[in-house]
Amino acid sequence: MTILRKAWLGLGGNLGDPILAMGQALRALDSRADTSVNIVSPVYNTPPWGKRDQPSFYNACAELATELEPESLLAVCLNIELVMKRERLERWGPRIIDIDVLAYEGIDRFESSSLILPHPRMTERAFVLVPLGDIAPDLKIEGMSVLHWAALADSTGMTKARDDAGWWPVQ
Repeated sequence: MTILRKAWLGLGGNLGDPILAMGQALRALDSRADTSVNIVSPVYNTPPWGKRDQPSFYNACAELATELEPESLLAVCLNIELVMKRERLERWGPRIIDIDVLAYEGIDRFESSSLILPHPRMTERAFVLVPLGDIAPDLKIEGMSVLHWAALADSTGMTKARDDAGWWPVQ
């Protein structure tokens, strides 16, 4: 018997056409027999975080239904990044696409050599919390709702770039 679980992803990029790249990544995930995209947030234009001397980012979040366990889902996401020619030249540096597994249904805390859930530092990052709050406001992260965390995060400079990201209806 196959068990479908919800997983939440953060997507972003600031090289090339990030909105197109996020759509391509989501379509690659949705085309798999073991994963489907349930809902996608609006796209936000956000200032760079960590390394500030680079172009602004476009960010969105997506909710999936998946048969994959968390580490397998991460491996699929990393493979999609590789196929899309993501280069990891510097931490927090420019990128064509970034796909992070943020949270996974039924798992409050998980840590392995390749994955930590919930995603480290997500509770500090408005570029994750604001779009995630659009699609999963009541999702609990470290005991508090995403909406609560989003209210605490500094969203200075964030603007909604698109309500309809062009790949799926948004909530």
